[in-house]
Amino acid sequence: MKKIVLALVLGISAVTAKINCVTSILPEKIFVEAIGGDKVHTMVMVPPGNEPHTYEPKPSQMKEIAKAQLFLALGVPFENAWLPKLKNQNSKMEVINVGKGVEKIAMAEHHHEGEHKEEKHKKEHHHGGLDPHIWTSPKNIKIIAKNIYTALVAKDKVNSDYYKSNYEKFLAKIDATDKEIKKILGTLPKGTKFMVFHPAWGYFAKEYGLEQIAIEAGGKEPKPKQLMHLVDEAKEEKVTAIFTEPEFSQKAAKVIAKEAGVPVVAVSPLNPDWSQNLIGLAKAIAKK
Repeated sequence: MKKIVLALVLGISAVTAKINCVTSILPEKIFVEAIGGDKVHTMVMVPPGNEPHTYEPKPSQMKEIAKAQLFLALGVPFENAWLPKLKNQNSKMEVINVGKGVEKIAMAEHHHEGEHKEEKHKKEHHHGGLDPHIWTSPKNIKIIAKNIYTALVAKDKVNSDYYKSNYEKFLAKIDATDKEIKKILGTLPKGTKFMVFHPAWGYFAKEYGLEQIAIEAGGKEPKPKQLMHLVDEAKEEKVTAIFTEPEFSQKAAKVIAKEAGVPVVAVSPLNPDWSQNLIGLAKAIAKK
């Protein structure tokens, strides 16, 4: 009798226990929770307001890592420096690349006036590398979602139907977001340019036939001569706004915006409300 009761208790525990997941950034945490629902406990490594390139985990987060079963890697710079250390903290933690299957593009670098094509290519190769902001495109979010779904089912086959139902609902939300963005941007000519401080929107631009103009060059703010060139370019391209991120300086963007007579719009790729964030970006670009 005791054995039967114990078996029942263990069975219930197996069904009700949550999968301890770790994600690098907040939007990814939202994706995991959308699919995992109440079957997952998710911790984000880079909290809101912090920059993924330079963030260092706190001691409390390292304690959480010790209990984690899955680390869902997205390919952000934070992971390059810290994943080996986190694995040392918890050798049983499985690392899953949920960005697998996403076709990476080059990180945009601003092509300043007078710069030769060869120089531009060299700069992109050495300083830009591949753009890690893969979650800024609905098409890519679908790939990430499928990888998350597959990882959760592999870890918890008992609740596979639950994950599948949530996954399908999440795909429907992605499709609805994509449809709304296409509707907003539908009247813009192909190749329409928008200006950003940090070039985090390359995948969004590629998916919708747009082009982002980066203010920063190799992670550095532009020099006075480059700044004036950017002002002229903003006017020439009739950009509707200068997009900045809370994680970066807004000094150069404000100068360009003032001279070009356009507003500064704060929009972060780390915003957890990813759907409305992308729709809001589209509206600002289309001036709607």
